Amino acid sequence: MNGVILRMQEPDRIVSIDILRGFSILGILLVNMPSFHAPLLYIDPLAWWEDKHDQFWYIMTDIFAQASFYPLFAFLFGFGAFLSARKAERKGKSFPLLFSRRLFVLLLIGCIHAFFIWHGDILINYALFGFVFILFYRMSGTSLLIIGSGIYVIPFLLLAFLMWKSGLGEIGIPNDLEGARQSMEAYRAGSFMEIVQQRFQDWYLVNNAAASIFLFLSIFPLFLVGAGFAKIGILEKPLHYKKILMIILAASLAAGLSLKLFPYYSSRNPLASFIQDQFGGPILSLFYLSSITLLIEKKRFYMLLKPFSSVGRLSMSNYLLQSVLGTFLFYSYGLGYYGNISFSTGMMLAVVIFMIQMAASRVWLQYFRMGPVEYLWRLFTYLEKPALGRIQGQPRGKS
Repeated sequence: MNGVILRMQEPDRIVSIDILRGFSILGILLVNMPSFHAPLLYIDPLAWWEDKHDQFWYIMTDIFAQASFYPLFAFLFGFGAFLSARKAERKGKSFPLLFSRRLFVLLLIGCIHAFFIWHGDILINYALFGFVFILFYRMSGTSLLIIGSGIYVIPFLLLAFLMWKSGLGEIGIPNDLEGARQSMEAYRAGSFMEIVQQRFQDWYLVNNAAASIFLFLSIFPLFLVGAGFAKIGILEKPLHYKKILMIILAASLAAGLSLKLFPYYSSRNPLASFIQDQFGGPILSLFYLSSITLLIEKKRFYMLLKPFSSVGRLSMSNYLLQSVLGTFLFYSYGLGYYGNISFSTGMMLAVVIFMIQMAASRVWLQYFRMGPVEYLWRLFTYLEKPALGRIQGQPRGKS
């Protein structure tokens, strides 16, 4: 009964999805924060931060957040894409056309973000991979789950085997001290143009042609899995699928934690890190997904987790705001604290920023129907001006 009552309170949205989006925005900030203030691409964090408190919080972040929230966000992207397809078809509109425009706008936003704000952008990849999604969205939910899982698991199992055979399990975590030095010089004391150049170099390190194949296999299959969940209705009818969700919860918690802990009970090397991130991360994200979906069926947990939904409804605006704040705090054209704070301090700062975002998002939604970036995204997708302000007395659940 609780689930039915709670769903009626916000009839135009699936509240669990907004809460999950908000929760993933928190996790993404925790993972991104070290990259805002340190050259994380080029260092071994446990060698860079030698203080025991820093190492403890790094390990906690590595186990519970690293590689678990981007998969969750990708899952939710696919989930939302299917809902958009269903809504378009109900209105007699072309989903491929609308979605292509939506992706093109997302690509422009991603380019601005990646090259003028922060190198760790995910939006460009989401936009480009989203065009491939158009080829699959009409498939059945079961087919989407099977194909998505297969595209993800098979190549990465093969790659793990090849890494093992090549002996990558016998070497340590690499350090690029020269790359770290260049990053420190550029972000801490460089001019704006020097930062732009360093930002592009860092972006290309992760998004070059070879890495793009790896990124596609890491992200796109999760679009399909998310769309499969949406098509079957697992998250929309959690009580009906309670047994399935409970099985996912138990299995993903046990397997996810075991794999995320793998480098710490074996040895820290590229192969162990690969297994931890590519298998442990997404599996643990299924635990977050299933546990939150089930928990909010209970009123006390719903009330506890509902503040995340405000952040989730403004997920794009909040994601970009985190990058703006992070780079302003640490880059030379802002406050210039790059390389000058500990890992632990960065984590505390991330929590403070998210709490501010949570409060600000709640206030914003009392007056507006969507965030500023969401407004622009919808404006250029549908080529018509959406209503931004709320009608006085309109409940917040309406959208």
